[in-house]
This record gives sequence, structure tokens and C-alpha cells, in this order.
Amino acid sequence: MPSSFGYRARTRHLFSKGFRQKGMPNLSTYLKSYRLGDIVDIKANSAIQAGMPHKFYHGKTGVVFNVTPRAVGVIVNKRVNTRIEPKRIHVRVEHVKHSNSRLEFLNRVKENDRKRKEAKAAGVKLPLGALKRLPAQPKAGSLISRRVGVETISALPHVDNF
Repeated sequence: MPSSFGYRARTRHLFSKGFRQKGMPNLSTYLKSYRLGDIVDIKANSAIQAGMPHKFYHGKTGVVFNVTPRAVGVIVNKRVNTRIEPKRIHVRVEHVKHSNSRLEFLNRVKENDRKRKEAKAAGVKLPLGALKRLPAQPKAGSLISRRVGVETISALPHVDNF
């Protein structure tokens, strides 16, 4: 166990950047706009030390509650003993990105609205559960005919080539 317990202790691999990913962040990082209620992922960028979150919050997802010129305030849930506490942290924009966690849900909502609109235009009532997700169903069974015949396969005897 290491003897130092600093703010960035044991982050050698956590904050390291991948091959050909080193250096300063792109300009597009600074041009993204964040609004209140946006869901963001916290991912610390080790090239920018200012406004870097604590290592605990690296990889966590939260909701934006405040926007300042260079930073965003994020509410992140943290487990403390037996309870989950909402923590409010301010992180610079280099260390956050928009989350894709709600993307599948929003796409599903659009798809369901499209299905409803098509059914209404066709004058058809959708069956119960038509808009709900279904788990992966078992594959359909099939019968195999034996008209060709059964071929028995066995291993060839070993032959030395030298």
C-alpha cells in the first residue's frame, strides 16, 4: 500500500491518456453548450489540471445544475456508508461531455410516436404492448430432412511427415 494519500494518489493509470490521444483538448470541447438539466459524464482530462474533479467522480454521470463561463455545476450521487448523497461539484468544461445514456430512450420515444401516427393515419388500433420493448425471443425451430443420408466423420490416423 502506498504511503502517500494526496488528491491524485493512485491515479497513474486512471488519468493516463491512450496512444496518440495525448496533448491539449480540441477546440470543439470548449464550443459545446450545456444547459440546466443536461445529463453529462465526468471524465477528467489530465492535460488540464484546473477545475479537475476528484478521482472518485471520474467516470460518473450527473445532471447539470449550474452553468458558469468556464465550468458547469453537476449533481452526482455518491454512496456514503448506507446512504446515497447527491453531491454538488463544479467541474471545468474540459472534464465533462454530454452523456449518451438517454439516447436510446429518446430514439425509442420518437419511434413510438411515428408508429402511433402511422396507425392513426391508417385507422388501425395498435395491439396491446405494440410499443413496448421485448426481450430477445428464442430462435425459430426447424426440421432437418434425412433424405441425403447421414455421413459419419472420424479422425484420420496420424502420419509422421519426416
